Amino acid sequence: MRYGYWLPVFGGWLRNVDDERMEASWAYVRRLAQRSEQIGFDLSLVAELNLNDIKGMDAPSLDAWSTAAALAAVTERLEIMVAVRPTFHLPSLLAKQAANIDRISGGRLSLNVVSSWWATEAKQYGVQFDQHDDRYARTSEWLDVVTGMWSQPRFSYQGKYYSVDDAILEPKPVRNPRPTLYAGGESAAAKSLIAQKCDAWLTHGDPPETIAAKVADLRARREALGLPPMSYGAAGYVVVRDTEEEARREVARITDVQQSARGYANYQDWISNTQLEQRVSLEDYSVSNRGLKSGLVGTPEQVAERMVAFQDAGLDLMLLQFSPQQEEMERFAEQVIPLVNQARPRADTPALSAVA
Repeated sequence: MRYGYWLPVFGGWLRNVDDERMEASWAYVRRLAQRSEQIGFDLSLVAELNLNDIKGMDAPSLDAWSTAAALAAVTERLEIMVAVRPTFHLPSLLAKQAANIDRISGGRLSLNVVSSWWATEAKQYGVQFDQHDDRYARTSEWLDVVTGMWSQPRFSYQGKYYSVDDAILEPKPVRNPRPTLYAGGESAAAKSLIAQKCDAWLTHGDPPETIAAKVADLRARREALGLPPMSYGAAGYVVVRDTEEEARREVARITDVQQSARGYANYQDWISNTQLEQRVSLEDYSVSNRGLKSGLVGTPEQVAERMVAFQDAGLDLMLLQFSPQQEEMERFAEQVIPLVNQARPRADTPALSAVA
C-alpha cells in the first residue's frame, strides 16, 4: 500500500467547518509537502479547480499547475499527481507543460485526468461545458494527443475536438513510456475509457467490499482488452483518536450541516453533472470525495485494520484527507502506518511507473 494525500489547496475538506487551521497558501502547502515525504507519505494529489468548491466560491484556492511546478522544485521523493481537466487545457500545450514539470521533479509527475463536472465554474471562466458522455469523448481524444506528443518525435492528429500538425515536443518527460495517467469515474463511459487508455483507476470513498467489486470490474475490462494490469486507488477521510467514542464525536462535529452552507450550491452542481453508482447523503456532502464512506474512523488499531482490508480489496494507493492536515498526518504516520506495515510488510518502492 502507498500512502497519498490530497494537498489542501482549498484550505480544508470540511464543508461545515469554516476554519480548519490550514490556510490555502504556498507557505502552508510547501511546509506540508516537505514534511509529508519525511514521515512516510508517497504521493500528493493537487486538485484543479479555479473556484473553491469546499469553502465557497469566494474563498481562496491555489492554482494546481503553478503549485505543482513549485513543489517539484522543493521536494525530493514525493510523487506529484496533478488533476487536469481536458476542457481547460489544449492537449499539446499541456503535454509540453507537464513534461517540463516532470523534468523539474526528476520524473515524479503524474496526471489525474478529470472530465469536468462544475458547470458554474466553466461558465465563469468562459470554458465550454459538454454533456457527460461528450466530455468523455473529448477526454479520449485529449489522451491520444498528450500521449502522442510525449512518445513521438513528430506528432500529427485530426479528431473531432483536437488537431495537431507535425508537432515537436522536446525534451520528453523523464518517465518512460510516460508519466502515470490516473483517472476516476463510475459511469459506463468513464470505466470504458479508463480501462482502454489510462494506467490507474481512482474512486471516491467506499467500504472495502464495494471497492473490491469495482476493482474486479476494471480488471475484467482491462483483461478483455489484452492490456497489462492497472493500479487502483481510493479516497478516504481519516479520524484517528485514542478511543472510538472520541472518534465518533469528531465525526458528529464535522457532519453538522447547520454550521455552514456556503458550499451546498456547488455540491448540487456536482450531483447534477455526474453519473454516480449510488445516492449521496448529506453526510457525504459534509466531507469531500465521499471520504467518510471509507470508514477510516476509530482507534489506531481500527484504522490500520481498515487499511489492510483496502489492500486486500485490491488497492495499491489510498488518497487520504485529514483536518487539520499536518497535525493529523503526523498522528497517522506515527500511530497507524507502523501497524499496517506490521500486518502487510511492503518494500520501499519508488513512485508508480506507467504500465500501459
